[in-house]
Amino acid sequence: MENLTNINVIRELFEKHGFSFSKALGQNFLVNPSVCPKIAELGRADKDHGVIEIGTGVGVLTNELAKRAKKVVAIEIDDRLMPILGETLAEYDNVKIINADVMKIDLKRLIEDEFQGMKISVCANLPYYITSPIIMMLLEQRLPIDCVTVMVQKEAGTRLCAKIPSREMGAVTVAVNYFSQPKVLFNVSRGSFMPSPNVDSCVVQFDLHYEDKYAAADEAFFFKTVRAAFSQRRKTLVNSLSFGLPMDKSKVNDAIGEAGLPLTVRPEQLTIDELISVSETLKNRM
Repeated sequence: MENLTNINVIRELFEKHGFSFSKALGQNFLVNPSVCPKIAELGRADKDHGVIEIGTGVGVLTNELAKRAKKVVAIEIDDRLMPILGETLAEYDNVKIINADVMKIDLKRLIEDEFQGMKISVCANLPYYITSPIIMMLLEQRLPIDCVTVMVQKEAGTRLCAKIPSREMGAVTVAVNYFSQPKVLFNVSRGSFMPSPNVDSCVVQFDLHYEDKYAAADEAFFFKTVRAAFSQRRKTLVNSLSFGLPMDKSKVNDAIGEAGLPLTVRPEQLTIDELISVSETLKNRM
C-alpha cells in the first residue's frame, strides 16, 4: 500500500479501524518518507536476506523491507494493528505477521522454521522504554543473524555506540561491544514521527561477531561485574564494585591490583579486556 507516510492516509486508516495510539506501548509511527527506505537498504534487506522486523506500526518499514528482502517476518505486540496490517501489506506474499511479544518468542525456533537457507538480519523501530532489553536479548541469544539495525532515542544511541574507553560509555556500551561492532548510521528528527516524541532519534546498527572476539570465562559474572562497575557513575572502580556486587573492599582492591590496574581507576577508563580481567580476578576471590 502506498502513501503510508501520508498523515491523512494514516488518519483514515485509524478511523476506519478504530485505532488510537497507546502511550503504554510507546507508539510513535514514522511519517518521514525518506527514513524507512534508508533503514531497509542499510539493514541489508535484499534478495538473499530474510528479515525479522520488531514493531510494525502501520507497516511503513515493513513495506520497504518486503520490496527488497526474500522474506519478512514482522513481530507486533499490539493486536489492534492486525486488521490495519492486513490491509496495508495485502499485496505482499513474502510477509508474515506474528502478533506476539518479541521478548516471549523463541527466536531460534522462529528462524529455523521461517528462514531456512537464508542470511538473516533484524530491523526495528523500537519503543524507547524497552530499547536496551530487546537489543541485549537479540545479542545474548547468539542468534544466526548478520546485523541488527534499529531506531532508538538519540541519547541511547550515543551511549550504545560510545567509544571504549570514554566518559560517554556505560554498561550497555560494554555489552553491545562484547557481541558486536556498533555504529550510528544517521539521525532522525522528532518531527519524523506521529505523534512527535519529545526527543530526537537515530538509527544504529550492530554487526555481530560471534567468533569470540572477547571471551569471558564466566559471562554471567562478567556482565554482573560490568553492571556493578557502572552503577555509580564517576566513582572509582573500587567503590563501585564493592558497593554493587557487594564485596569486601579489600578483596576488590586485591583483584584490581592483580589485574594490573591502579586503585584510582574509574570504570570509563577501562577496555573490555581489562574489565574481563577484573571480573575473573574477582571471581577467584569469591
